[in-house]
Amino acid sequence: MRILLLTQWFDPESCFKGLAFARELKRHGHDVAVLTGFPNYPGGKIYSGYKVRLWQRETMDGIAVLRVPLYPSHDRSSLGRILNYLSFAVAAAIGIFSLPRPDVVYVYSPPPTAALGAVLLRAIRRVPFVLDVQDMWPDTLGATGMVNEGTLIACIRWWLRRIYRRAARITVLSQGFKTLLTTRGIAADRITVIPNWSIEPPFAAAGPPQRDDPDRFDVVYAGNLGPGQAVEVVLDAARTLREHAPHVRFLIAGDGVDAARLRADVTAKRLDNILFLGRLPSADMPALFADASALLVHLRDELIFTVTIPSKTQAYLQAGKPILIGVRGDAAELVRNAGAGIAFEPGNGDALAAAVLELASLPKEKRIAMGEAGAAYYRRHLSLEVGAAAFLRVFERVLIETRTKS
Repeated sequence: MRILLLTQWFDPESCFKGLAFARELKRHGHDVAVLTGFPNYPGGKIYSGYKVRLWQRETMDGIAVLRVPLYPSHDRSSLGRILNYLSFAVAAAIGIFSLPRPDVVYVYSPPPTAALGAVLLRAIRRVPFVLDVQDMWPDTLGATGMVNEGTLIACIRWWLRRIYRRAARITVLSQGFKTLLTTRGIAADRITVIPNWSIEPPFAAAGPPQRDDPDRFDVVYAGNLGPGQAVEVVLDAARTLREHAPHVRFLIAGDGVDAARLRADVTAKRLDNILFLGRLPSADMPALFADASALLVHLRDELIFTVTIPSKTQAYLQAGKPILIGVRGDAAELVRNAGAGIAFEPGNGDALAAAVLELASLPKEKRIAMGEAGAAYYRRHLSLEVGAAAFLRVFERVLIETRTKS
C-alpha cells in the first residue's frame, strides 16, 4: 500500500504523528511518503538548517519527505496564523500533484486547511483520504480566545462540513470527539476512535526521584504555554503552597504565547517555588520526568475541552509517574481508568494545591504503583504499535471500499 502523510507539522518539530509514525507504517511493509512544511512550530521561526524555498526534498530514515513553503508564524496574531495555515494549504495542494499517486492519503488536522490538497487529489485522481481530527475546530478557537464568532468562523464551519463529507474515513482521539461529530451529522460508522500515543521510543518507568533532597516534591508541567493551557493556575497554587508546603516546587518546561507574561507574574509575585526551564529538547524530557514527583496536565475549564485528551497525558502515562490532571471529561477518565493519578477542578488553584498535598501525603510505594499502572496501561492501549496497527486497519478498509465502488 502506498501511503502519503499530509501534515503541516513533521520532524524535527515535536510531533507524535511524525517520523516515528511513518517508520512504523513502513515497518509493516508499506511505501510511505510525507508532504509537509518547513519546521517552525512552536516558536514561529524556521528551524536552524532550513530555509523557506519553493520545495525541498529529503529522506529521513528511508522516508521520502517533500517540504513546501509556508509563512512561519505561531503567535497571538490571527492574521499571522491565517497566513501560516493558508500558505501551507495552497503550497501543499500544488505539491501533492508532483508526487507519485498514493493509494490513500492520511491528513493530520489541525489545521483543517491542510486537507485542501487531499480534497483536490480525491476529485481529480480519485484517491481516498482519511482525516485525523486532533482538535475540534472551530470550538477550540473560541475556547482559547484566538478567534471570535464572525465571518472567519463561518468560513471554517463551511470548510469543515465539506472535508468531513469528502473524507473516506474520519479518525478521532476520543469517544467524546466521535459523539460531538455525530451530533453534527457525521455517521457514526464513518468515525473510528484511535487514541493518541506519545513520542517513542518509550520512557523508562523511573520509580522514585533521584535527587539531593529526598523530601522535595517537584511537580513538572511540560508543554505549550498558551491560552488553552491556562497555566496561571500553577501560580495560584504556588502562592497557596509556598508557606504551608515549602518542599513543593513547580517546574515549567515549555514555551508559548503566554510564557513572557507568566514569567513576569512569577517575578512580580515573588513565587520562588516556580522555576521556568524553557523549551527543552525531546532528548532531555526522560530525565526531567524521571526526576519528577508528579506530572501536571491542565486545560481551561471550557466545554470543548471535556472531549479533548491533551497529548502530554499519554507522554506522562508512558513515563511512569503519578499524574495531576485538571481537565474534565475524557482526559480525566483516561487517567482514572489507568489508576495513574488524581483529578482536580480545572482553573482552581486551591484545588490544584489540595491535589498536590494529597498526592505528596501518600506513601512512596503508593505513588510508585500509580506510575507503574499508568505505564502498563500505555503499553496495552496507547502505544505507537497499537495505534499504527489501528490506522492500517482503517486504511485497508478504505482501499477495499474504494476498489469495490470502482
